[in-house]
Amino acid sequence: MYDLLLKNARLEDGSLRDLAIQGGRFARIAPSLEESARESFDCRGMTLLPPFYNGHTHVAMVLLRGYADDLPLFPWLQEHIWPAEARLTPEDVAAGVRLAILEMIKGGTVYFNDSYFHLPETIQAVEEMGVRATIGLFYLDLGQEGPRERLRRQNQEVLQRWKQGHSSRVGLSLNPHAIYTVPEKVLREMGEQARAEGLPIHIHLAETEKEFQDCQREHHGKTPFQYAYDCGLLTERSYLAHCVWMTDDDRRLAAETGAILVANTTSNLKLCSGIFDFRAAEQAGCRIALGTDGCASNNAHSMFSEMKFAALAGKCRYGDPTACPAEKVFSWATEAGAAFVEGAGRIQEGALADAMLLDLEQPYLVGDYHLRSNLVYAGESSCVDSLLCDGHFLMRHRSVPGEGKILADARRVCDKLRKLKEDAR
Repeated sequence: MYDLLLKNARLEDGSLRDLAIQGGRFARIAPSLEESARESFDCRGMTLLPPFYNGHTHVAMVLLRGYADDLPLFPWLQEHIWPAEARLTPEDVAAGVRLAILEMIKGGTVYFNDSYFHLPETIQAVEEMGVRATIGLFYLDLGQEGPRERLRRQNQEVLQRWKQGHSSRVGLSLNPHAIYTVPEKVLREMGEQARAEGLPIHIHLAETEKEFQDCQREHHGKTPFQYAYDCGLLTERSYLAHCVWMTDDDRRLAAETGAILVANTTSNLKLCSGIFDFRAAEQAGCRIALGTDGCASNNAHSMFSEMKFAALAGKCRYGDPTACPAEKVFSWATEAGAAFVEGAGRIQEGALADAMLLDLEQPYLVGDYHLRSNLVYAGESSCVDSLLCDGHFLMRHRSVPGEGKILADARRVCDKLRKLKEDAR
């Protein structure tokens, strides 16, 4: 007996199929399956596709959506975001994580690669809501020994608990914030630890021109990529966020090491950090994925809008409408983003049973000449009717369990932040 039987699902090639799920994987895909299952779900009128995998974000920053917009990166961070974040309690962060996960589920995302504080609360929310995530063992040098040691101790405690038993949906990464906020000695230690323990690396890299120039001045002409490579941070299990300011040599280095370049086009456009060079990265043989970044700089976790901005920015950079075609952009948001979730990102027998069911009656999907083009250039979160992760429904017919409480809890935290901001004026 199967765990779940999806009936009458339309696949991308237009064929109708039944999909049997067992043990969190697609066990059989056939025109008609009559075997028994514990649960059956009629997908008539819907198309089944791989879901989205968000390659870089700070999910709890959804609490700061609209908190400080239309500012340059460093004043935005130092004068607004970091002071607000210092006021967040673990309970506040938990409320923010649940809100972000709710938003992502509504938009067809089953996985996110996170970089933030209060990891136990984040992991608990991931476990409860049924999504996948790689949670960063976040490290940021605040210039004081006390906070430094506290972060290290907390990260070690989380790592030890994770080793003792965890859901297969939750992974950990070593997560130095950036090359300019973590000392070289610590960066090298984290590179060594990643190799020794088989953990991914997740870091912001080459995000701004200032970072690029400062790195060359402070490290004997090395670019951020060259410096990160020397510190042992570039491997085939590295997620490198932003990667806007790169040389051709940097791209060759990224391709040789197999590191994944995670473009965050919406955030980079908003903060005027620059535009990721999709064409040059692809021609160099780099692995590419998409991420939303945090909601304080993107304002949403929508992979639909991320795909559209990536495609349009890539075309404008070269003045070439054939650059960043929809097929390729969709793959960056789905299969490529699932690189660190073994067996995910594909609809085939034996693959992990992650999938989104699209409502074909949504006006955004008509005319229906090319589905992936519609999804990239016209798609909206409302097109996603239902969502599965690991063979379980996260959303059915646009309904997510407990969403009313999630919204109410997050609003309470936002009310607190609003009052603190008003009192500081």
